[in-house]
Amino acid sequence: MPQNQAKTHAGTAFIEGRYLPIAEAAIPIEDWGFLHSDATYDVVHLWNGHFFRLEEHLTRFQESMKGLRLNCPYSREQIGDILKECVQRSGLKDAYVEMICTRGQPAPGSRDLRTCRNRFYAFAVPFIWLANEEQRSRGLHLSISETERISPKAVNPVIKNYHWLDFVRGLFDAYDRGAETAVLVDGSGNVIEGPGFNIFAVHGNRLTTPASGMLEGITRRTVLELAAESGLEISETALPTDRLRQADEAFISSTAGGIMPIGTVDTRPVGQQVPGRITQNLMNAYWALHDDPNFATPAYD
Repeated sequence: MPQNQAKTHAGTAFIEGRYLPIAEAAIPIEDWGFLHSDATYDVVHLWNGHFFRLEEHLTRFQESMKGLRLNCPYSREQIGDILKECVQRSGLKDAYVEMICTRGQPAPGSRDLRTCRNRFYAFAVPFIWLANEEQRSRGLHLSISETERISPKAVNPVIKNYHWLDFVRGLFDAYDRGAETAVLVDGSGNVIEGPGFNIFAVHGNRLTTPASGMLEGITRRTVLELAAESGLEISETALPTDRLRQADEAFISSTAGGIMPIGTVDTRPVGQQVPGRITQNLMNAYWALHDDPNFATPAYD
């Protein structure tokens, strides 16, 4: 960290080659990432001063940029260094660290995408939990939305994106029903994913999660790896709504909190206890990985 650099515990951003407090961060209003959601991003979390699965997040970010024909002005190594610098300048030990590449602005008077200079932004803020402590203890109240997730034929969900209006509609429907979050469905009525999370159902010793139509989360990947190591049967397949409602256990996975249990689905209790045994075991194993040097990259020298 540069000498005399004050730590900003609220967070630090990287904008156009400059580091500045998160409260002062801003992007050009004509950036198509803002005007048209023409952007991709990725989020890696920092726990106890270490990034969790940083290389996997950088790889996905690069693949997403390629899929959207975005050219980041920084190399993979430079992006990693920028993320570390944001963390170090913030002085954070547990953080939510985001990297973004936008289309930028087209040439004056033009709407030709090929004239845009793509832009890179990044920031680090204190760790964000998708579910608070109480919700993680007794399980989230989940509503199955009638809103369909944007078709993968229209927007590739494997590319992390800001097209969230379907999620927004689903969330407001959930709030109206007294729930805390929502999971959306596909055109066949199978649950797909929620705002910022993948979903899992447990029946006996079998773990089921949707196979397609959703973001292939890094935390989702971690869950599947841990489940395989623990001897669980794994089924990546369609997950009908009734199958979720009848689960012995259910949980979500996200960079913003890891593995978090579901307590009710459409007001119906899930299983006999929350978190269930399998969910709790996976939660314990997930957080234990944060001490494994194979998964944890130090943010501080």
